[in-house]
Amino acid sequence: MSNQVNVGVVGFGMSSRTFHCPLIVSSPHLNLAAVVERHDTKSQKAYPGIQTVKSTDELFGLDHVDLVVITTPNDSHFKLAKEAMEKGKHVVVEKPFTVTSQEAEILVQVAKETNKICSVYQNRRWDGDFLTVKKLLENGHLGRLVEFESHFDRFRNFSKNGWREQEGQLGSGMLYDLGAHLIDQALTLFGVPKSIYATISNQRQLQGTNVDDDFTIILTYENNMKAILRSSMLARQQPVLRFSLRGMNGSFVKHHLDVQEDQLKAGVLPAHGGYGVESQQQWGLINTDMAGGVHVVGHVETEKGDYLSFYNNVGQAVLENNPAHLAVKPEHGLLCIRLIELAQQSSDENRTIFF
Repeated sequence: MSNQVNVGVVGFGMSSRTFHCPLIVSSPHLNLAAVVERHDTKSQKAYPGIQTVKSTDELFGLDHVDLVVITTPNDSHFKLAKEAMEKGKHVVVEKPFTVTSQEAEILVQVAKETNKICSVYQNRRWDGDFLTVKKLLENGHLGRLVEFESHFDRFRNFSKNGWREQEGQLGSGMLYDLGAHLIDQALTLFGVPKSIYATISNQRQLQGTNVDDDFTIILTYENNMKAILRSSMLARQQPVLRFSLRGMNGSFVKHHLDVQEDQLKAGVLPAHGGYGVESQQQWGLINTDMAGGVHVVGHVETEKGDYLSFYNNVGQAVLENNPAHLAVKPEHGLLCIRLIELAQQSSDENRTIFF
């Protein structure tokens, strides 16, 4: 068995250039072999020695390509992932997994029938701030959690007219984009909620946007613990709020977004010593009672972010031919999409939906 998996990437847009190719070439388990570019060969200039092809048919026909990474618009994820697995390829699908839970259910079944690895690119599980929150909760440093608030806010008071902001484009809008990250993180921490209530709106409609650009989702769990997921394109305050946690013993508040996206855009790779490391000025604040009656107030050093762990995990699962080894399973993608659908239903009907 080879110690590396040959990877073909569908598309060379921002997502591919920023979040996928740099991590693929950084993983000891993976080898970037080919990229689908219909109108250019920019990927060859960035990664000399790789092969460029003009279509997914060509890519799926390359015998030496083991794993296909799909970075195309959301409404094409289902068709391409299904076809790739049926043609013998393992698959990583950019989030969101699909645009309907029915499509997601089919992909889960196809992965089982073909015995192929199928994963969803939920890289935000390896944000440094999320890893910090996860550790605080696992160690009970806030006591019993009563409220978890997670934001992914930006400021852009106009439309870029990309496919994510086109009316009628399936899977467009912020709920499918940033909402997929926030929902997946909540599911990772707390599992399936008892109920969901959501408000979803288009606040920039007068500026020509035609899709949702603001949402609040409230997930309710046992003991009335609430997970509040919030995103807006009109959040200009700096620094942006990222997390606010309240427990019976204390609170934790974290501002600033994870540093990895900006680092990858600047060409900083995981091998760099400062990759994923957040400056002390951006650390979160805790105020809580620890074991033994110790009252702690101060900064919490942010865990080192590690998007590379996603691709290392996928590479190992492919080499071992072991879907159970996956950190992000297709079933996780299915559950995330189902919650997106229920959030939209809740907003449309203005009611809480119980599971």
